[in-house]
Amino acid sequence: MFAAGIIFLVMFFAGMLGSKYKIPGVIVFIVLGLAMSPFLGDSELLHFVGEIGIVLLFFMLGMEFPLKQLLKVAKKVTPAGSLDVVLNIGVTFLICWLFGLGLIEALLIGGVVYATSSSITAKLLESNKRMANPESEFILGLLIFEDLVAPVLVAILVGLTVGAGLSGGDFAVLMFKVIALTIGAILIGQFIFTKLRNFFERHLSTDVFIMFVVGLALAYGGLALYLDLSEVLGAFLAGIMIAEVRKTEQLEHLIVPVRDITLPLFFLWFGTTIQFGEGVPMIPLLLTLVVWGIVAKLIVGIVGGRMYGLSNKVALRAALSLTQRGEFSIIIAALATAELMVFSSVFILATAIIGIVFFQFAPQVANRFYPSKKPQKVRLPG
Repeated sequence: MFAAGIIFLVMFFAGMLGSKYKIPGVIVFIVLGLAMSPFLGDSELLHFVGEIGIVLLFFMLGMEFPLKQLLKVAKKVTPAGSLDVVLNIGVTFLICWLFGLGLIEALLIGGVVYATSSSITAKLLESNKRMANPESEFILGLLIFEDLVAPVLVAILVGLTVGAGLSGGDFAVLMFKVIALTIGAILIGQFIFTKLRNFFERHLSTDVFIMFVVGLALAYGGLALYLDLSEVLGAFLAGIMIAEVRKTEQLEHLIVPVRDITLPLFFLWFGTTIQFGEGVPMIPLLLTLVVWGIVAKLIVGIVGGRMYGLSNKVALRAALSLTQRGEFSIIIAALATAELMVFSSVFILATAIIGIVFFQFAPQVANRFYPSKKPQKVRLPG
């Protein structure tokens, strides 16, 4: 109890200091976790509470996407998502192979480089009040695409790293799980939650209703984990289910306080996972991949954004908002050897910090490249 109080107080003062110097809270808590890792160690409780914050974050995102809008976004984002896979997994794999790494090690690092951090990006969109911007739908759609690909990639890598491989049957089972979880959420939303609007109206103002809402998010996220999928995907689908009630604004007021006290703990835990060991290995490859990781996400954002239908200016804003890596990269890095874990941890930390800085300055940079046209003054005759 005493230790928990100290952790929250330290986080408070660190957050206040970050606000004073306009440093995003995400960076503050990651660096704080890195500094406190000798004292916190591998805290399963810290990880668990932080995961609740992640689940609630994506549950709330799901509530913003009615089914028709989600299907529209999925169709539009597939070309950009495919480009993302080719550049960040495929080309990274080739770079690592050219640097002399084995096939499995190269694929592992390709997985680390692949996914933009869903948690960091969603938090930044919200805290910077860019959730209503035109690029946010594209960014969130791309993140969900990655969240569908990443569990498949993790399953393949688990099979390869344990030496068992992944058979065609195993892959088919994995895809069946993803499809079944998605269809289940759609059917529950359409046939059950559409009929629960009166129930929500009667009980929404009660003190215990938060238990029902958070329980639903955690249960469907936990079901996804039980199926060896991502809890982020499960939470997002749970949000889609409850969106059919059409009470998003009222539900958000219930969830936000719980999310805001648990989500920062995820970033603190993330910082504690970064272990430097005896030094950073393969520095030339690391520098190459940091640069390539930035370039690849810029290409995905600009080219993919244009495919999606964004303007050049909005696509550039999106591109500058995709560099940060996070939770899926950590999961994949945990499958690697100690040396590759250190390598991957440094890559994740570097791209997280660079990506957050890029995100902050994205609107200004986009305005510099594509300045808004000022309306011309009309001269009156005489």
